[in-house]
Amino acid sequence: MATSRSWKPGPQLEGPFPARLEDVPGLNQVFSDAFTERYRRDGMVGVRVPFLNPTVWRYAIEDAAGGALCWRASNGEIVAFNMVHRSGTEGWMGPLAVRQDFQGAGVGKEVVRRGVEWLKDAGAAVIGLETMPRTLDNIGFYSSQGFTPGRLTLTTTLEAEHGARPPRLFGRLPSAEKDHALAACRALLDGLLPGYDHTREIALTDDLALGDTALLHDGDELVGFALCHTVPLVEGRMREELRVLKLALADARYFEPMLATLRDFARRSGTRRVAIRMQGEYTAAYARLIALGGRVRWSDLRMTLAGYDEKVPPRGLVLSNWEI
Repeated sequence: MATSRSWKPGPQLEGPFPARLEDVPGLNQVFSDAFTERYRRDGMVGVRVPFLNPTVWRYAIEDAAGGALCWRASNGEIVAFNMVHRSGTEGWMGPLAVRQDFQGAGVGKEVVRRGVEWLKDAGAAVIGLETMPRTLDNIGFYSSQGFTPGRLTLTTTLEAEHGARPPRLFGRLPSAEKDHALAACRALLDGLLPGYDHTREIALTDDLALGDTALLHDGDELVGFALCHTVPLVEGRMREELRVLKLALADARYFEPMLATLRDFARRSGTRRVAIRMQGEYTAAYARLIALGGRVRWSDLRMTLAGYDEKVPPRGLVLSNWEI
């Protein structure tokens, strides 16, 4: 196990170690404290970032698998972490954070460097992350580590409403049909962005009962899927949103039918609205989403490592959330 030391006086930094489910309280504390301080520096005094839902942390850790990395002080406390994810050839990092008293000592560089190394060793062709666009320090830091800014990702919501027919959901398929559905999802996405594969996330969401995946068909052909979580993102909160984490469509003309499916899914799952993180490359889809009543709720800046840039499919549409 490699060990690194802090560049300033204080406790030694040891790691990275695999993050485990029993580490969730420590991860939550570092996450909340670090991002609360980040908001304070941005002038948002009084904002306290809440703990994430432990089941969401479980998803992040199990989805990252060997890429769930954490660093500890000499007393064993978690002081930094990086959830490093790979979905086929698509790689991204998030969330990641460093405890305030370890910031400014090169720890952040170590955390990012190890994540990048892990993804390169795993064969990722895309390496990216998302950060807050108003936070110039973050953008400058990631830029110094070889990342370049792309377009904004805009979290946009639509109100839930009943559709003409119930959505077809992966979780409701007979067990014998799930393997076939996963293979169809894998083939659809690979045909749009060769090497991408979101089937592990689909299966993990089903196993952990975090939500479901809506399947869109044209006749007997699968033409789209949308992986959604319905569990609250924040610990102790009520269920409010159906969060779309991954979405793939064989053709842009299926965007509105998928939106109708998702709005109906939201209504039937007891959530008030659908939250879709629209990547800025898809301007026509974004304009249509707004025309249908979409409201912009949040913005993130997408950044990719030089030489590991994200591609836009020549046809269809692929949305991939680089947050949990």
